[in-house]
Amino acid sequence: MKTSYMKLRGSQYFRQRLLLSTLSSTPILVEDIRSESASPGLRPYEVSLLRLLEKISDDCTVEINDTGTKLRYKPGVLIGGKNLVHDCGLSRSVGYFLEPLIVLGLFGKRSLSIRLKGITNDSKDPSVDTFRTTTLHILKHFGVSLDGLELKIESRGAAPLGGGEVVLVVPIVPSSLCATTWIDEGMVKRIRGVTFSTRVSPQFGNRMVFSARGVFNRFLPDVHIFTDHRSGQSSGRSPGYGISLVAETTTGCLISADMAVSHPKTEVDALMNFEEKPELMSPEDVGTQVASMLLGEIEGGGVVDSSHQGLLFLLCALCPPDVSKVRVGKLTPYSIATLRNIRDFLGVKFVIKPEPTTNTVILKCVGCGLKNLSRKIS
Repeated sequence: MKTSYMKLRGSQYFRQRLLLSTLSSTPILVEDIRSESASPGLRPYEVSLLRLLEKISDDCTVEINDTGTKLRYKPGVLIGGKNLVHDCGLSRSVGYFLEPLIVLGLFGKRSLSIRLKGITNDSKDPSVDTFRTTTLHILKHFGVSLDGLELKIESRGAAPLGGGEVVLVVPIVPSSLCATTWIDEGMVKRIRGVTFSTRVSPQFGNRMVFSARGVFNRFLPDVHIFTDHRSGQSSGRSPGYGISLVAETTTGCLISADMAVSHPKTEVDALMNFEEKPELMSPEDVGTQVASMLLGEIEGGGVVDSSHQGLLFLLCALCPPDVSKVRVGKLTPYSIATLRNIRDFLGVKFVIKPEPTTNTVILKCVGCGLKNLSRKIS
């Protein structure tokens, strides 16, 4: 039997396309991957993601041409598995790999338990703290029990050298997710957070907490930010610090913002071995800035923050053929692309209705009814 491939071009939304291709069992052919770029082809983190998909599924085939500008991907059966280990490399943080893993883990043959190694906190992807406090909790609105779901941070790793390790455990859904109506965002009642610092003075954590609290104390008395200072083995290989904040509302919505600061990787440093490093943002500025980012996310409205919109839409689309209805703030470009990719792979279209009075958007869809078929086979 000849395999028919869905044809795609370019490197945009690569991770999401792989995720949707795997969930919908749609083989894809991606051409012109950065073919105009000075360094064409797949990036190391994209190849690493493909290797990760091979680890958690059976019989999936990946063919990449010599220049890396063309990929054939035929998804296999999601197996899951215990005690898996994957090195995420140093070109993207662990956060880049966590989002697809959380969703794919739900639809495996067996529950997934995997150790990911690399950078745990950087400025590009959501931090492992945000995943632990916010992302995993979104799943409970779709009928996933939080009992077996966990993310353990065993050691921290800041960019550029990483050295962090986290263990992710995702139980499988018995048959399918549950459709949700989730439109009441409620009022913010408390703020929680955690700072991290590795290979710098433990005082950095307190300084970030102090400046972040300075922003919130004008609005809210219930602010509690923990400090997680790591030294020795569990502090990774690079100095770094940052903060992840979560606002919890009266209806149980979690809105988050985070930021990490670390030294950039420069080849000149390595060659000259200079001790001088560029000035980094002070812990006070980091605290104030993340607090302001969180206030911006709260002001934007919606039941999740802007970085979680895409995941929210994807979960709605994977529900049984029943109506899901959710409220979000202004749609981000990534969320709009997510809606298009969901339409192309799963055939699910959303009805989008702006609400000018609250500046929020209500989205409705009928799920595609993805069932956990891998489980039945076993």
